[in-house]
Amino acid sequence: MQVRSLGFVVALLALPLFLFGPFTAVHVSAQTAEQIQQQIADHNKKIADLDAEIATYQKQLNTLGGQHQTLATSIQSLDTTRKQLTAKIKSLQQQIGALALELRQLSAQIADKQTSIDLNKRAVAQSLRDIATADNSTVVEQVFSSANLTDAWAAVDANMALNQALQSNTQQLAQVKQQLSAQELAVNQTQDKLVGVTTDLGTQKKAVDATVSQKNQLLTQTKNQESTYQSLIATKKAQQKAFESELNSLEASLKSVGTASIPKTGQGILAWPFSASVMANCATKKSALGNIYCVTQYFGNTAFAASGAYNGSGHNGIDIGIPTGTPVQSSLGGVVLATGNTDAIPGCYSFGKWVMVQHANGLSTMYAHLSSIGVAKGQSVSTGSVLGYSGMTGYATGPHLHYGVYASAGVQIMTLASFRGATSPCANATMPVAPLNAYLNPISYL
Repeated sequence: MQVRSLGFVVALLALPLFLFGPFTAVHVSAQTAEQIQQQIADHNKKIADLDAEIATYQKQLNTLGGQHQTLATSIQSLDTTRKQLTAKIKSLQQQIGALALELRQLSAQIADKQTSIDLNKRAVAQSLRDIATADNSTVVEQVFSSANLTDAWAAVDANMALNQALQSNTQQLAQVKQQLSAQELAVNQTQDKLVGVTTDLGTQKKAVDATVSQKNQLLTQTKNQESTYQSLIATKKAQQKAFESELNSLEASLKSVGTASIPKTGQGILAWPFSASVMANCATKKSALGNIYCVTQYFGNTAFAASGAYNGSGHNGIDIGIPTGTPVQSSLGGVVLATGNTDAIPGCYSFGKWVMVQHANGLSTMYAHLSSIGVAKGQSVSTGSVLGYSGMTGYATGPHLHYGVYASAGVQIMTLASFRGATSPCANATMPVAPLNAYLNPISYL
C-alpha cells in the first residue's frame, strides 16, 4: 500500500505543467493576435491624421468667424464646416473599427481564460477522485505501514506537497476567474463606448445634412447675390425685433418669481456646455474674443443690446461662438423639460431648434440655435450628456449656441399666441418664456 500511494503521489507531482503549474492560456495563434494589434494601430494612425485635418478646418473656421459676415464668408464657413464634419465622421468610423477589433481581442482572451478554468477544474477533480480511489489510507496509516522511517517521512512529504500544490492551483484558479471578470467588464465598457460612438456618427451625419441644407437654402434665398443676402439679414433683424417686442410685453406681464425661488449664485454650480477639448480650443481665441470661453455676447445690457436689439431689455443669456456640429452637453443632470423648433413656423426668426433641461437645484438651462436635437421631452440626462449639436438655426447670422439660465419656478413653455395681441410670425411658435427676473446671468453659475 505504501509503495503504491507514494508512487502515485510522485506521479501526480511530475505533471506540473498541466495541473499545478502556472496557468497557460490556450491562445489564438500569435500571428493572428499580432495582425489584430497591427490593424488597431493602423486605425489609430488614421484617427490621428483625421484629427490633424479636423484641427486645420477649425483654424479656418476661427479665421472666418473673425471676418465681416458676407454671403461669401457664410458659404465658405458652411463648406468648411461640412468638410470638418465629414472628417469627424471618418474619424468616428475608424474608432468603430478599432473598438470592434478590441472586442475581438477581448473575446479571444476570455475564451482562453475560460478554457484554462474548465481544463484545470476537470483536472483537479479527476485527480482527487483518482487519489481517493487509489488509496483511502490516512497519513498515519502510511507512516506505520512503511518499511522504514525514511519511507514514512517520504510519504508524508509527498502528501504535504500534493496538498500545497492543490492549494496553489486553487489560488491560481481564483486569480484567473478574477482576470476573466475584469475582461468581461472591459467588454461591456467597450461595447457601451462603441454604441456611443455609433450614435455620435449618426448625429454628425445629420449635422452634415443640416449644413448642406442651410447652404442650399441660403443660395436659393439670395440667388447668390450679396445685396440680396444683406437684405435678407436686414429682414431677419426686423422680424426678430418685432418678435422680441411681443415677447418682452408678455414677459413683463408675467408675475415675477420670489427671491426665494432664485437659487444662490456660485462658480461651478453648472458646467460649461461643451467638452473639455472644445473649451481648451476656446482658450486659444482669447486674443480675439477677450475671454477663454468662446463667449461672443454676454448677458444683460451688452453693446449689441444697447444698439437697439432685444427691445431694450438686454440679452437674456450668453452667446458662445462654436462651429456647427459641435456636441452640446447638459450643464447638470436633470430632466428635459421641452424641445422645440421655431423654424417650423415660416418667418419666425427666434431660437431655432432648442432644448431646455430642468435641474433639481431650482435652475433650468436653455440651449438654442442647434443644428439637430438628440433628446426628447421627459428624458433624464446627466452632466455632460449630449443634448444635440450646435448650429445656426433661428435668428443667427453665424453658428453659435445661445445658452440661457432660468429660475425654474418662473419658466412656462407656451406660444406667444397665448398672449393677447401677438401678431408676429412667431406667434404660434412654442418656446420657453419667463418673467424678466427669472432670467439669470449664466456666468454667475458657471
